[in-house]
Amino acid sequence: MTKGLIFDIKKYAIHDGPGIRTTVFLKGCPLRCWWCHNPEGQSPQKELFYNAEKCLAGCTDCIAACPNQAITRDSTGISIDKSKCRMKEDCAGACPTGALKVIGQEISADELMKEIEKDRIFYQNSSGGVTFSGGEPLMQINFLDAVLEKCKSQYLHTVVDTCGYAPFEDFEKIMDKVDLFLYDLKTMDEEEHLKSTGVSNQLVLDNLKKLGKSAREIHVRIPLIPGFNDSLENAQKTAQFIRNIPGINRINLLPYHRAGTQKYLNLKRTPKDISPLSEDKIKRLQKIYETYDFSVKIGG
Repeated sequence: MTKGLIFDIKKYAIHDGPGIRTTVFLKGCPLRCWWCHNPEGQSPQKELFYNAEKCLAGCTDCIAACPNQAITRDSTGISIDKSKCRMKEDCAGACPTGALKVIGQEISADELMKEIEKDRIFYQNSSGGVTFSGGEPLMQINFLDAVLEKCKSQYLHTVVDTCGYAPFEDFEKIMDKVDLFLYDLKTMDEEEHLKSTGVSNQLVLDNLKKLGKSAREIHVRIPLIPGFNDSLENAQKTAQFIRNIPGINRINLLPYHRAGTQKYLNLKRTPKDISPLSEDKIKRLQKIYETYDFSVKIGG
């Protein structure tokens, strides 16, 4: 039985493809973008998520339940020693308020399809369907392929949201089962891409060119990150690159926001503190892409 690891299922999603959708978030990503608003999806393993605001003062239920003595408490709340933690999940089960919870749920393709099928009426009435996001869904290619196969057997519209950093053989494996690819492009500058995501952009660019020859529908999604890829020069280079790839006529510009800040804190990680772009700057970037005859939408 094919199983995968997911960290969320979002019902009634309207920004992850056409119509009303169910978006499934798969765990694990090969990139480490510092602006990521789903940091809980980066690790391919289960993680503990700690919300200090929900933690009861003086409560030691999780400490008592942990079989490896990985949890301690001080005046600021609890601390988890990751070198001792074996993800037995006893601590989260003992927490009376949900301050501790496990991020990552193992699920079979059949079990996931049962959840997806519950929303079929919304797909039918809105020309919607199912979107697979993350993390990076292609990191779990066998599980993704199995679920996509089941979706197509039920005539469901399918979308895969990808960062593009995967062997092209993985794209070929699922290509005929995907109606639309949402393809992220960060920057055309390889050095900046490597510094800010941890990987080169060459595979990402090469895969997009190959995917463009497949006759699949592709929407390019570009996060607008202050100080990283928000220059007019990068927008020009990106537009020039995309215009030479057949089948791409839609671009989504995704302005940076701080929605993921609390998630970093709950994962005991420090978020970067930067301000979102101004409306004027966003419109100037939008105009560049429209100059190349792309249909441009702000947001997902």
